[in-house]
Amino acid sequence: MKTEIKHYQDLSIDEFHDLIQLRISVFVVEQNCPYQELDGLDKHCFHVLVKNDDKIIATSRILPPELVSSEPAIGRVVSDPAYRNMKLGHLLMKESISFIEQTFGKVTIILSAQEHLEGFYNSHGFEATSKRYLEDGIPHVKMIKLN
Repeated sequence: MKTEIKHYQDLSIDEFHDLIQLRISVFVVEQNCPYQELDGLDKHCFHVLVKNDDKIIATSRILPPELVSSEPAIGRVVSDPAYRNMKLGHLLMKESISFIEQTFGKVTIILSAQEHLEGFYNSHGFEATSKRYLEDGIPHVKMIKLN
């Protein structure tokens, strides 16, 4: 298993295909939530890839400051259902946070969490900053990590 962080422009066509396929299989199909997965932001983002051999088994997206907010953000945190027993979400968060701190400094980091994962994000230093709201029909909460 290996972890890589690449800007969109450095992803191979196969890597981009595979990370989008994983996100769609979980966020759209498994969660039964039709929404526009390709939102135009990926082209400006860094992508954390966790691979088992050459298969992407988990990924997250790092949005640089000023793309959607003055702060950098983490989003599209997802792992392949067949590998969830490995708790790859924790690895994704550690890698994402470390990359942001190395690249942008000790800055505030934001994310929009599915409400049932609030405790998971709390364990990585994030605190809720909003009441529950619906995003694509799923309850979410805005969260922030101060540095």
